[in-house]
Amino acid sequence: MYTASICTIGDEILIGQIVDTNSSHISRALNSLGIRTGKMLSIGDDKQSIISSLEQELRGNDIVITTGGLGPTKDDITKEALAELSDSQGSYIHQGQMEVIQRILKSRGIEMLDINRLQACVPDKCEIIVNKLGTAPIMVFRFDEKRFGHKCTLYTLPGVPFEAIGALEDIISDIKQHYSIGSITHGNIMIYGIAESALAKKIEKWEEALPKEMHLAYLPNLLTGVKLRLSIYGGDESSNEKRIREEFSKLNELIGDYIYSDKEDSLEGRIGSLLRGSGRTLCVAESCTGGEISHLITTVPGASEYYLGSVTSYSPNVKEKLLGVSHESIEKYGIVSSQVAAEMADGVRKLLGCTYSVSTTGWADSYGDKFEEAGTVWVGISGPRGTRTVRFNFKNKRAINIQRFAASALNELRKMIEEDDK
Repeated sequence: MYTASICTIGDEILIGQIVDTNSSHISRALNSLGIRTGKMLSIGDDKQSIISSLEQELRGNDIVITTGGLGPTKDDITKEALAELSDSQGSYIHQGQMEVIQRILKSRGIEMLDINRLQACVPDKCEIIVNKLGTAPIMVFRFDEKRFGHKCTLYTLPGVPFEAIGALEDIISDIKQHYSIGSITHGNIMIYGIAESALAKKIEKWEEALPKEMHLAYLPNLLTGVKLRLSIYGGDESSNEKRIREEFSKLNELIGDYIYSDKEDSLEGRIGSLLRGSGRTLCVAESCTGGEISHLITTVPGASEYYLGSVTSYSPNVKEKLLGVSHESIEKYGIVSSQVAAEMADGVRKLLGCTYSVSTTGWADSYGDKFEEAGTVWVGISGPRGTRTVRFNFKNKRAINIQRFAASALNELRKMIEEDDK
């Protein structure tokens, strides 16, 4: 199996000024080819550090991909370091990248300056993949066995995320042309409503009995739960897919209640697949989640077919006047209660005339005298067969609690729809 290293270049990463999101996208793209990412490394804006770090990574890996450090300003010294690393004797203007730079500047009404022209100037030992989305070219340096003891390639990507991610297709295509890539087969199931540690305990014997060539990964996420991924490297892809499905099917008896999809999916995506084409509709009444549920639902393509809208009823007054929550329920049971959650779900379902509704009312953090209730949410779900409520409590910070509230609400909605479909 080929190995890769992903390096970010720039002090802004090391001092926490910006967050590196490029490496995860690059790693996933490499993994899809069966290339294992062995290291992710951040390098500061120092010429010798860049050279020595990249030399070390190239000695130990077949592929090294960098992002960042390719801007037009004088503090971006990466290109100079790459010229020295590759033993380049000079530089040249890459005409293809110059044309992109001219087009971008013209579209923005910006005059071409010498500093812009310099971005198209590259070391003579590199090949260029034109960056169609930005001004910094993608440089490719190929090294033979004499330099690092084995054939290896260095790809340099811009640091701007949409440019780096946009270039991945071209990078993957180039890798396929220059390396004999073996097959890798992945299979996923999505699980929600059980902690990763509890899940591991429940499926421990199943995991221990997996064939040695199958590799299991736990991939937790606040909004989607735990993704279990089985991978097989090499072999026939069709046969491997069948074997993975057979292994995952054994989990139905162990954790079937928690499995919501047999493919890489999200809770909102699963809900969309359940409602799309059925003529059934959905609406939302949110308080403590402040629109997060509605946002997640509308990230699904085609959501307009079944999603009617929402009411963000943050104020008790809005809950009463718009959703019809009774003042007596608020006074007697409190704004964060099963009764209020149920009346919110019923109220928005009646108001918007939809088949299903989901509501949230809770305390996302400790405010005033609500310290003990911090992280508590009541979720209401209403459908053709009635209304029910569920209470959750999460001891996290406000932003994380809101995400977990929203995901838990979507999961309860998903379960109600699936129950109706049985």
